[in-house]
Amino acid sequence: MGKSLQLVEHLSPGRNLDAYMQSVSSISVLSAEEERELADRLYYQNDLEAARRLVMSHLRFVVHIAKTYSGYGLQLGDLIQEGNVGLMKAVKRFDPSMGVRLVSFAVHWIKAEMHEFILRNWRIVKIATTKAQRKLFFNLRSQKKSLGWMTNDEVKAVAEDLGVEAAVVRQMEGRLASADTAFDAPVDEDEDRAYLAPASYLEDQSADPALQLENADWEQQSQQQLVAAMQQLDERSQDILVQRWLQEEKATLHELAAKYQVSAERIRQLEKNAMKKIKGSLLQA
Repeated sequence: MGKSLQLVEHLSPGRNLDAYMQSVSSISVLSAEEERELADRLYYQNDLEAARRLVMSHLRFVVHIAKTYSGYGLQLGDLIQEGNVGLMKAVKRFDPSMGVRLVSFAVHWIKAEMHEFILRNWRIVKIATTKAQRKLFFNLRSQKKSLGWMTNDEVKAVAEDLGVEAAVVRQMEGRLASADTAFDAPVDEDEDRAYLAPASYLEDQSADPALQLENADWEQQSQQQLVAAMQQLDERSQDILVQRWLQEEKATLHELAAKYQVSAERIRQLEKNAMKKIKGSLLQA
């Protein structure tokens, strides 16, 4: 139990990020022989202590990768925590017989978790949903030399390097340059910015009191007409319509046929005739 709590403590940066990074940097790095021995114990014997040591010895590597994504405006501690999830997934899937070091195998899993976290939290509205858009997003972020708009030559170079159309690069550049806008501007905003808030120019069609009252009256009147039309039917026809259309758990034709001791086809005919009468009554009303 103590070792499990220690592992959880190391995997969670918490509030004191500096102390966490200092702590993981003090954990010794495994040699190739030590790593292979631990990996064999985990892979062939499901040794959880070996898994713990493999994870612990690579926490500093997660911190190193997380720092490379510091330009996305997200908390470093959150990135580290997501990367730790990827590290644990990598350790679980690591096959020592492949002949590669764990760090080479884990980098994919660590970055995958961080990428997913960045795309979920970088903007309120997702800017990259397909696999191609995600690749372009991260490549374009790393290749842009400044915060300004790229020249046509720069766009062409990026497009050729990534194997996409120049228009696709321009589209992603526009998404990167956009910013989230609150639907309602804060009350202390200046008038110009408040006017640009979507709440200032988007019309709510359902907010018209007269229209709401009209819809409510129409709905009430329709219900009254339906009740009046139903009362014109015989008791059996009423029950068939209720059981077939108005109940939460609708009855089948065969269930109603057994109830009234007639054929399912006869129930279908009664239902059809009742619906025809209801429709005629509503049209007259």
